[in-house]
Amino acid sequence: MNLEAIKKKSNIKFTTARKAILEVFIKHNCPVSYEDIKDELSMDKATFYRNITIFEDEKLISSFESNDRKRYYEVQKNAHSHFICTACSKIECIHEKPQFNLEGHQIDNIIIKGICPNCLHKGN
Repeated sequence: MNLEAIKKKSNIKFTTARKAILEVFIKHNCPVSYEDIKDELSMDKATFYRNITIFEDEKLISSFESNDRKRYYEVQKNAHSHFICTACSKIECIHEKPQFNLEGHQIDNIIIKGICPNCLHKGN
């Protein structure tokens, strides 16, 4: 998804700070924490989080907390799940639809934790 598509989907004003945040998210194309991208942004932490709240309210980005106790953000394209390695904390997007159903609920995201192939091979 590009910035123009995101703008069409939203009712918010796109300030310089908001454009910068979204451009970084689009560039990375994977979940990132504030700590991962803070050097790429010329704004303070409060400005970042104030805008993140607006983006989440508008459903432009989605977020989740990982096992490293950091919050990760990504442009909300379509609902998908994530795999988090409990050894190295690497996060992978899972685009296959999980075969999981919970009667009477709408599931938007599932976090799966385990050991990634790279860490499994290191252990052998």
